Amino acid sequence: MSLSTKYDPSGIEEHWYKEWLDNKLFHSEPDGREPYTIVIPPPNVTGILHMGHMLNNTIQDILIRKARMEGKNACWVPGTDHASIATEAKVVAMLKEKGIDKQSHGRENFLKDAYEWKDKYGGIIFQQLQKLGCSCDWDRSRFTMEPALSDAVFEVFNDLYEEGYIYHGTRMINWDPVGLTALSDEEVNHVEQEAILYYLNYALEDGSGHIQIATTRPETILGDTAVCVHPEDPRYKDFIGKKCIVPVSNRAVPIIADDYVDMEFGTGALKITPAHDENDHEIGKRHQLETIDIFNANGTINEAAGHYIGKDRFVVRDEIAEELKSLGALVKTETLQNKIGLSERTKAVVEPRLSAQWFVDMKKFVADYPQVLDSVMSDEVQFYPAKFKNTYKYWIENIKDWCISRQLWWGHRIPAWYMPDGTEIIAKNSTEALEKARIKSPGITAEELKQDEDVLDTWFSSWLWPISVFDGFKEEGQKELSYYYPTSDLVTGPDIIFFWVARMIMAGYKYQGKKPFDRVYFTGIVRDKQRRKMSKQLGNSPDPMELMKTYGTDGVRMGLMLSAPAGNDLLFDEGLCEQGRNFCNKLWNSYRLIQGWETTNENIEFYSNNSDLIHTWMEFRLNECKKSLKKQFSEFRISDAIMDLYKLTKDDFSGWYLEMIKPAYETPIPEADLKRVKGFFEEILSLLHPFMPFITEHLWQNMEDRNGAYINQTSWPEIKEAKETISIQVFDLISAIRAKRNENQLSPKMEAAISVQTQDQNKYKIAEQIIAKLANIESLSFGEGEGFKVLVGTDEVYIHFDQVEETVDLDKIQSEIKRLEGFLFSIEKKLQNDKFMANAKSEVIDREKQKKADTESKLNTLRAQYSQHS
Repeated sequence: MSLSTKYDPSGIEEHWYKEWLDNKLFHSEPDGREPYTIVIPPPNVTGILHMGHMLNNTIQDILIRKARMEGKNACWVPGTDHASIATEAKVVAMLKEKGIDKQSHGRENFLKDAYEWKDKYGGIIFQQLQKLGCSCDWDRSRFTMEPALSDAVFEVFNDLYEEGYIYHGTRMINWDPVGLTALSDEEVNHVEQEAILYYLNYALEDGSGHIQIATTRPETILGDTAVCVHPEDPRYKDFIGKKCIVPVSNRAVPIIADDYVDMEFGTGALKITPAHDENDHEIGKRHQLETIDIFNANGTINEAAGHYIGKDRFVVRDEIAEELKSLGALVKTETLQNKIGLSERTKAVVEPRLSAQWFVDMKKFVADYPQVLDSVMSDEVQFYPAKFKNTYKYWIENIKDWCISRQLWWGHRIPAWYMPDGTEIIAKNSTEALEKARIKSPGITAEELKQDEDVLDTWFSSWLWPISVFDGFKEEGQKELSYYYPTSDLVTGPDIIFFWVARMIMAGYKYQGKKPFDRVYFTGIVRDKQRRKMSKQLGNSPDPMELMKTYGTDGVRMGLMLSAPAGNDLLFDEGLCEQGRNFCNKLWNSYRLIQGWETTNENIEFYSNNSDLIHTWMEFRLNECKKSLKKQFSEFRISDAIMDLYKLTKDDFSGWYLEMIKPAYETPIPEADLKRVKGFFEEILSLLHPFMPFITEHLWQNMEDRNGAYINQTSWPEIKEAKETISIQVFDLISAIRAKRNENQLSPKMEAAISVQTQDQNKYKIAEQIIAKLANIESLSFGEGEGFKVLVGTDEVYIHFDQVEETVDLDKIQSEIKRLEGFLFSIEKKLQNDKFMANAKSEVIDREKQKKADTESKLNTLRAQYSQHS
């Protein structure tokens, strides 16, 4: 097949992906091979591809394609998450545009609309992942709310309830006034802001004076039921036991003493609002204080407050401050920095609220399953980068109960039913609930049982993902589960280490008695060049589909990976996508060059003398790269791996090897040599394939008839032994000669006479014909010569061109002397460091000593040259 003059990815990508799908290349079934399993972090079912998805799924695809080539039974399970809060918000907005109110619409109608929305938009992200080249086993696609996975959720809820891990209780929770739902602690982001501290006087009931408090939330004084001081604070000893009057509400409340109060903060006197602050609530319980909830669910003031009814909490903050000022109760204000909690989904300021919710007793869980922490700290589950082990450890050791109920309709409805007398029935479904209820009350009907209105936190289904995707909670799924579980690698972001990673480890040990995965690779966060997190609001997040359209999928994948240092944030630069596209063109043109060569079976002197030398050198460079790749993949240094391949392909193969081996103009190349060239190119395509699947498939197929095979079915190239037959100084010499021609604006056709002062003449002699071919030299001699003098390593090289007068750039020599003196100083400092000399390996120390000797030699040469011409 002939190739077009320019690489056009559009038709190629679509063609090969369809072929891969049609031939079931990504499908996996249990067999005798070693399994390699990845479960996708399920994106929101109605979501669209963003740059975080691009990074995460590109890495997963690289790992899964490489595993296939290593002969493993690679299984990448895709799926989507029902995403309760996000999806419900979209459906509510859609209904609102039609003039429909969610509550009046009713639960049944709302869910019907939600499923229609899911069916309409739910497949978009799968199509986009396919455009990215993701080699998922699409036959295995799962959805967290499909019947089988829902059954697993209800079974686990029942099991944990019966074992005492799940309980229902009234506690202070995080409330989202926009989403109108409870949130877990992990769904709240704490951000610093500038706030106002209000100093208020509360008059003593007996008229003897006042007590001063300080608060950042004056609107909550309408729910105050006490003022609290430290029992040892001398300022307030005579106040304890008295009552004071809360301004505006004019309610008398007691002044109490509690060790919790910080005497140094504010005035040392603390207003207590048990309904709207977790610490106040605990103080209220200790002192049996009244609890007055002054907020409606949407953050407006309710009737219990007695004032400002129906107004928003932040509006009331400003208005009540003015009223307090007019009453003479506001003494002064100060600004300070404090933290507020924002809903991770809606960005609303979270309100502490007393509420009856469902919880998982996490302290009991981690106490009963110590492997949850031990497995990570012992590296049974390996974290990359390892720095996240300490983050994980801190969270586990300070774990709080998990609020799992959400005041939503879209999601897994909590499997709890209530009898008319309030008796709670926990069951897997309504039929089982009725059976259980009839044990207690034989005549009860289904209509008399009322199911809990709330749904479960989305993460309550996600934490079962590595088990449930294989139907691991059903008998018929045990064969697959025993083969694919534990999974191999999990690729995810550090922002969900608590939401998801920790909880999957918990579920794994609880329900399978073993870890859910071997390794976890935490990607960085995608940021722009100014280090800002990419977001729609900032307008700094490019459209991934447009990027792939502009640069080709392989170009974008490469650009992403070049930007992505292991475990660190990715500073995305669109220029790297352009670099990726250019690399694709380089690969394409390299093959077009090879494809255009004519062959012969006759002997040609240059090839007879140099072929083995050139091919062995390329074998050596290829194997050095393979060794490096093996190390980089073992450490999840995917960015370093693609950079090594980039250099191998662009510099070693295309830059030097093809230049050395290519035939002269209108001259053939021996057939055996072309075969070796194509063999190396094919190995490079195989190494590049996991990173750049489309162009590598197309070129590999173009090389010969593959009889229905595909590049991802071939074996990952093995490491072979080879010697470095051509010294790096040979290439430096060629580059130096070319550079002198360019500096002096000389034609490449002008020959050069070369003299070299060196202790190792052989490295140049064996490559003399190669130097002559690539640098156009007429002679190579050894010893002092005439012409331009340059350093190649520590060797002195004289480059002479006929009829060209040599000029010496003293400024350039002096600049190089300064640079080398600085370099020598850093080496000497290192060698004088006792800690370095005691801890470094002997080969590292020897390498530093050699660097010192080489640098000193170069300096002596340059100083002599400077003295000679100055």
